[in-house]
Amino acid sequence: MSSTVQKTREYFEYKGAVYDCTWEDENTLIRHGGPWDRGSADSYYRRVANPHFYVGASMQSDRIGQDDMTEEQILEYYAGYAYNEAQGDYKEY
Repeated sequence: MSSTVQKTREYFEYKGAVYDCTWEDENTLIRHGGPWDRGSADSYYRRVANPHFYVGASMQSDRIGQDDMTEEQILEYYAGYAYNEAQGDYKEY
């Protein structure tokens, strides 16, 4: 008999959009370097919000700034930022 462990999904609503923010490898929304990831990282390190993302891994691929982001990407960035703010998860210095 095989058993499968079902992971509990985690969702976050921001400005009427619902995001699946379950941390797992298959979740492309929160991929390392993506808009959600960069927003949550900026909040984590207590940096001011500055929408951006990387086409690949953070600091190892081309950086895309707000002027070249779609409205959806900017919203994802701010959703990641707001999610971390709601969690209160900040770097301790």
